[in-house]
Amino acid sequence: MAHSIEEPLYVRIDSFGDVEIRQYEPVIQAVTTLNSSRASGNGFQRLAGFIFGGNESEQSIAMTAPVQETLGVEQPEMAFTMPREYTMDDLPQPNSSAVRLDEIPGRTVAVIRFSGWATEGKVKRMRKKLDQVLARHGVATSGEWSLNQYNPPWTPPFLRRNEIWVEVEWATASSHGELVAAH
Repeated sequence: MAHSIEEPLYVRIDSFGDVEIRQYEPVIQAVTTLNSSRASGNGFQRLAGFIFGGNESEQSIAMTAPVQETLGVEQPEMAFTMPREYTMDDLPQPNSSAVRLDEIPGRTVAVIRFSGWATEGKVKRMRKKLDQVLARHGVATSGEWSLNQYNPPWTPPFLRRNEIWVEVEWATASSHGELVAAH
């Protein structure tokens, strides 16, 4: 039986074909810096160690989705979003100095979704496509780009959900947006 994996809550504000504009609620993330974009396995292991008890209280914390990795920066970071039930005061401190807890304010992001393996070539193509759609619609980017992966590694490629996100400048979400209830 499949288990529901919690995802951050957001309001879908608008869309342009394959691209969605989303307003996310604030979250807390466990974050680690990667040596390079090819070191995601090591980053994943550090973050998994934290949520599987590698913390001051040896507490297990539920896995959420997506696993987020910054793109196009010299020192990329990988992040796991903490379940909504936690505040910064509730979370145990990581045992590893390579893992930190960050409060991420609410943000507006443009998103493009794709399936399959998130290869370097595919990620570049999808990022370029998202950038072109935003430029065509006059939407300015204002933050980092990230790859967001939602599935365990054993998920068949045709069932995989991947997204490229970038923060954008957008008027505050209005009440006509569609709330997306995450698991």
